Amino acid sequence: MNELHVIPDGAVLIRDGVILEVGPSRRLENLAAAKGADEIDACGRVVMPAFVDSHTHLAVPLTPGDDEEIAHRVRGLSGQRIEARTRSFVDAMARHGTATVEAKTGTGADECAEYKLLRVFSALQEEGPLDVVPSLLCKLPHTGADAALDHFAGELLPRVSRRKAAVFADIACNGEGEHIPCYERYLASASQLGFRRKVHAGSPQVSAAIELAIRHSATSIDHLEYATPEDARRIAAAGIVATVFPISCFQNRGSQPPVRELIAAGAPVAIATNFNPYSPTLNMQTAIALAALHFGMTMEQAISAATINGAHALGRGDRIGSIEPGKSADLIVLNVHDYRELRESLGTNLVQQTMKKGSIIYREGQINRASGLPGRPSQ
Repeated sequence: MNELHVIPDGAVLIRDGVILEVGPSRRLENLAAAKGADEIDACGRVVMPAFVDSHTHLAVPLTPGDDEEIAHRVRGLSGQRIEARTRSFVDAMARHGTATVEAKTGTGADECAEYKLLRVFSALQEEGPLDVVPSLLCKLPHTGADAALDHFAGELLPRVSRRKAAVFADIACNGEGEHIPCYERYLASASQLGFRRKVHAGSPQVSAAIELAIRHSATSIDHLEYATPEDARRIAAAGIVATVFPISCFQNRGSQPPVRELIAAGAPVAIATNFNPYSPTLNMQTAIALAALHFGMTMEQAISAATINGAHALGRGDRIGSIEPGKSADLIVLNVHDYRELRESLGTNLVQQTMKKGSIIYREGQINRASGLPGRPSQ
């Protein structure tokens, strides 16, 4: 996480949406495969991997409420309306440099609402411009957890598996002892059905969540605001990606994860926006800046966490997250000369272009001057 392998005066050669070669411009310009290639001039700018936002509640209504209220609002909205609103968030993410985003359900045990959100994610994935990675998030009620779990593990998970409607099975673990058997059953069922697993670990009883993540070979464990340095060492030893949220922690002004201890122990740390009704910020540039300013991460660590480690948090580290031959050409061009300017540009969109699979999905537009606006006389 401490070395970005910067190539001054570098170039990237892309064919059919895949990175063919990367290296100094002079060498790539002389390759036979580069003859006749279309050129995108990024002189004086930073070219880097597009961001991977590996934890969001993308389609959950932005008005805060408990699970029952959220499920009620989802049921009351048409799928088309939810999709239109969510597409506006996806488009904004593309403008801010994100090319892959994870999206969770999480309306409780309401099957109608869960399926509605999964259908929205499928439509967004088909339409683009981003890759949308769907997660089925199990949130058990405080009372009736066994009955809800029977529905999730015995009915909902198998149906979602047959329809291939989700990649991940996530569970919100509050660490309460009486619910541990329910969490175990859900994750075991998810494993048997071929889902990758994730664990929400945002409660003070974080050790129980960490044990679950380790036992069930979770791809990532997320939140960790109450984790200790010893917990950080356990996560590192297990090789699980630790996903943290600089924006949410900054807004809440509460506990924050032991990020420096995680990195020192060798844990792969990813940062994500955690876009949700209580933290509706979708700009990964903001997450990077706050990771440096609030968590004390170096810019190299923060950028690694927002790209390659975010890709590993989604099980896609072999396909996206870095500029390497054979990987998808998911790139961004920044209006800065040095990547470290991301730290000082809090609240500013520095993205000049976003590329997904070799196609430009966003390009910075021109500003209409006052003299060119309708009804404004020329001076």
